[in-house]
Amino acid sequence: MSKISVMSEDLSNKIAAGEVVEKTMNVVKELVENSIDANATEIIIELKDSGVLEIKVTDNGIGMDREDAKLCFQRHATSKLHSLNDLFNITSLGFRGEALPSIASVSNIILKTSNGKTGTIVRIDGGEIKSVENCDLRCGTIMSVSNLFYNTPVRLKYLKSLYAELANITEYVNKMALSYPNIKFTLINNDKELLKTDGSGNLLKVINSIYGLEVTKKMMEIDNKSDDFHIIGYTTYPEVNRSNRNNITILVNNRVIKNYDIIKTIHECYHTFMAQDKYPITVLNILCDPFLVDVNIHPTKMDVKFSKIDDLKTLINDTIVNNLKKNLLIQEGYVNTDFVLEKIDEAPIKEEYYQKPEVHEVKFDFTVKEDNEVYLNTIEDNPKKQENFDEKEEIIPVHEVKIKPIKPIGACHGTYIIGENEDGIYIIDQHAAAERINYEKCYKAILNHFKNKIDLLVPITIELPNNEYLILKKHFDILDRLGFIYEEFGVNTLVIRSHPVWLPEKAIDEAIRKIIDIIITEEDFSELKFSDRVSMTMACKMSIKGNDAITIEDMTYLLNKLIQCDNPYTCPHGRPTIISYSKYDLEKMFKRALD
Repeated sequence: MSKISVMSEDLSNKIAAGEVVEKTMNVVKELVENSIDANATEIIIELKDSGVLEIKVTDNGIGMDREDAKLCFQRHATSKLHSLNDLFNITSLGFRGEALPSIASVSNIILKTSNGKTGTIVRIDGGEIKSVENCDLRCGTIMSVSNLFYNTPVRLKYLKSLYAELANITEYVNKMALSYPNIKFTLINNDKELLKTDGSGNLLKVINSIYGLEVTKKMMEIDNKSDDFHIIGYTTYPEVNRSNRNNITILVNNRVIKNYDIIKTIHECYHTFMAQDKYPITVLNILCDPFLVDVNIHPTKMDVKFSKIDDLKTLINDTIVNNLKKNLLIQEGYVNTDFVLEKIDEAPIKEEYYQKPEVHEVKFDFTVKEDNEVYLNTIEDNPKKQENFDEKEEIIPVHEVKIKPIKPIGACHGTYIIGENEDGIYIIDQHAAAERINYEKCYKAILNHFKNKIDLLVPITIELPNNEYLILKKHFDILDRLGFIYEEFGVNTLVIRSHPVWLPEKAIDEAIRKIIDIIITEEDFSELKFSDRVSMTMACKMSIKGNDAITIEDMTYLLNKLIQCDNPYTCPHGRPTIISYSKYDLEKMFKRALD
């Protein structure tokens, strides 16, 4: 007797529902995408208890006639694919013909639709059509899905809390509103309006509806194209960020997708502009020939594969990095003008109430010494050392100065420099500023293969385990490029006799060992990444610290060097170096100016 039999349609639909419908958001997604494919210009999503009790999606699209209204609930019934060639040129959001029968198999559905000529109501319980009746001729479709998973209690049991389900739906609808700013979206849960867009086609208005005015004001426009791709959208200044990547919205031909490679590329664009564990708010729409994108990877159609992904990543990186470099990214200080003046207590302040921060008296000598390069003195500033450079080596050009010169007027808590110019006042973190200066100095020195050396009076001996020494030996060429003079000594031992001039004078041994550790642990070696890691490490060790007291002359030198940096706004770790208060901000705080 045969053991193999064909599954019933009801059973196969319930199995398919396990992939297509995992949570209430999946139902909303499929219904909204159908409305968009029906050329709707207004979509209303109404929920009861986060969609667990009911999900109702109303649109003003083209609607369906009586036959299509019944046929759309059959598996693999679709109006969007008719031949194999169509599969490689998908322009619609839906195309598989699995969503509606899968949803219908685990819920109760009432479909009310009209194409302007005929109106139809279809009632379905657990995948079985109960009735088909005539209705009014309002053009569009109303799809009501209730009692989700009522006949699959295991699936119902593993739905998350109502708040979690609503958060997922809200996130998805937000992304769809960003995808289609020309469509009016309204999201309502238990009669409370959560989102409403005007459908004007202005993406910034949608961003404002979702994220608010303060984020919208800090958006940079993205618009660039190559032979195969055109990218448009917005991304935030580095000061506006989030602790997860959920606010990076990636679209391909207006389809919301998830692609780790693109998200990683966007995140890497903000390297040294933003802390490593922070992410920007980004809306990026990638317009391309559908032939370059494969969306038929998963039933949810959110995972896609790109042809020419490297070209796309290069386009995104170049566009965002250039935008960051050409914009003035000084963070604005917080201005609170809502304070209330109160009577001042005239009692004298006791000394114990205020403790002056402990500072270390440090005097920095900025003159050039023959034996070593001193703190903050760039390699280009040292004429004695410049003589030894290879004249054919190209030096990276100095960043165009966009910040007006800042005059230091003092310091606060031994850590923050207070400065001013005609535009306002500035607060500068002296350690972060020095880190940025020294980072760029080291980075340029490594990339340009500056090989000025300093001989060690006492050579440094470094002994490593067998496996680590073999990796280091494989990369001896890196030590050569950096300007080290060394020799092998005995077994698994290296003797360093000279080192490059840009190493921190007070931590030579530690710095050399750290560089060797980076060489050994770098898995996918890249000269740019290696130079970045070494420069960040060296900059931290070379720079002045908080509570190091410096003179006005030292502050002037520091600020002049900072505004000449390629990125004077953040330290290598992404912390701000400088915060500004405009003259207008000051006048607002002191009530000299009114909004």
